[in-house]
Amino acid sequence: MRQSLTTMSVHGLRSTLGLVVFLESLHFAVSAAAAHHFARTGMALWIRPMLGWSEAAAALLFLVPLTTVVGGYLLLLTFALAAAIHFYAGDFGIGALIVYGTVVMFCITHPETKSGRTPACT
Repeated sequence: MRQSLTTMSVHGLRSTLGLVVFLESLHFAVSAAAAHHFARTGMALWIRPMLGWSEAAAALLFLVPLTTVVGGYLLLLTFALAAAIHFYAGDFGIGALIVYGTVVMFCITHPETKSGRTPACT
């Protein structure tokens, strides 16, 4: 019972984070409000869609069990870039990025096998 609950929890955590990050990334990449807010940073305008679409692609990779680790590392990279942009803009509210990164690290270290089991928790 404990093993199946752990497996369901890791799968649910990975799925939830992947979907949330994917949707937020799309919003960041295409939203007029996000473009307006990002323009105030003074950074090149091409950075916003590049970061948003890269994060969305990484989130999709993170959602697929076979590519979770690759997608996870790409998400960690985009979160670090996003945190750097926030700091550059004088915005130190990166709590969500830290939580997202922690969840990604947990999911990377507790991968699902073909049987659906998480070997690190057996």
